[in-house]
Amino acid sequence: MASTVFSQSLFSVQTSSISSNTICGATLPFKHPFVQLKSDITKIRRSSVVSCTSTPDSSDTPIELKYPAFPTVMDINQIREILPHRFPFLLVDRVIEYNPGVSAVGIKNVTINDNFFPGHFPERPIMPGVLMVEAMAQVGGLVMLQPEVGGSRDKFFFAGVDKVRFRKPVIAGDTLVMRMNLVKLQKRFGIAKMEGKAYVGGEVVCEGEFLMAMGSD
Repeated sequence: MASTVFSQSLFSVQTSSISSNTICGATLPFKHPFVQLKSDITKIRRSSVVSCTSTPDSSDTPIELKYPAFPTVMDINQIREILPHRFPFLLVDRVIEYNPGVSAVGIKNVTINDNFFPGHFPERPIMPGVLMVEAMAQVGGLVMLQPEVGGSRDKFFFAGVDKVRFRKPVIAGDTLVMRMNLVKLQKRFGIAKMEGKAYVGGEVVCEGEFLMAMGSD
């Protein structure tokens, strides 16, 4: 009799010790006999694992929706009002950041329809390095040809370059992102020194120092 009472007590202790289980933060009561608990817990755990791990997968997002477009601070019409360049030598399509008289970031969408590709080169279209430098200088012009600085589009010239390095080729399909920063301005002499870097996909493809000569009306 004593052994029967003891075994019943032991069974109640075992049952109460596993009468609740926490899975994924939820307390699950169990009222079935001990023999059935194992299979029930297995079923619940399997379903709980599915519910705990089923989170939205970013890979389900279509690629065309993953990458936001560059912002537009100046569109091509505003650029044409500032720069005197025209086809086929206007090499800035959009300005995405602008601090008057300090810096600007512009982009050039490089396409196979650009007029320089048939000759540079027919078998391997690469954007000429001198045109990358020219495009960066035009972004520098957008910094300088502003009322805040006092530049004049009729008397603004690309005066010199130094320490220019080309790191990687730029090909059709690339987006050339160019940052130009004003380093030094001597208004008395109308000379501005700028530093520039051009990127494709976050990697530097061209960099150098630029000298601009400004005039006044």
